[in-house]
Amino acid sequence: MIRIETEKLFDVAEREALLDRAFGPTRHQKTCERLREGRLPAQELAFVLRGGDRVLGTLRFWHVDAGGVPALMLGPLAVEPMLKGQGFGSMLMEHGLLVAQALGHKAVILVGDAPYYARWGFSQRHTRRLVMPGPVENERFLGLELEQGALASASGRVRATGAVPLRAAVNRKLRKAA
Repeated sequence: MIRIETEKLFDVAEREALLDRAFGPTRHQKTCERLREGRLPAQELAFVLRGGDRVLGTLRFWHVDAGGVPALMLGPLAVEPMLKGQGFGSMLMEHGLLVAQALGHKAVILVGDAPYYARWGFSQRHTRRLVMPGPVENERFLGLELEQGALASASGRVRATGAVPLRAAVNRKLRKAA
């Protein structure tokens, strides 16, 4: 039986291995990784697609400031390569967007395949006045308003705003004090 669950701490190693298979060894060099680095995903918005006891897919959302507007950054979305084209990515997307909206989030941005994400309403028109902190192909930088007009005033740089793990925060404070 395949089901979507909230990601658990014990899923991390399996999720990371899945992401390596899905995106290859250069996945950590992507601009979106800079925004996620050292941060925790948005609370209640990290999901796994599970088949039996195996992680078959993953979807996470992250808090960002999108040019002065609070938003979520979606990614990565990945499904076990052997399962691609069977609708499991769509299942994760629909579930994730519904939960994000139910939790009161108003906007989502991402870097991804425009034709794939267009089916949920993602468009370049919402990100035209935004700048990512690194190289991004403009046609792949997309936004979605979960509430109409949510990204209307968004202009400027996208920056990470989400929580950092407690250990990382303590280590930074210790380095500053030294």
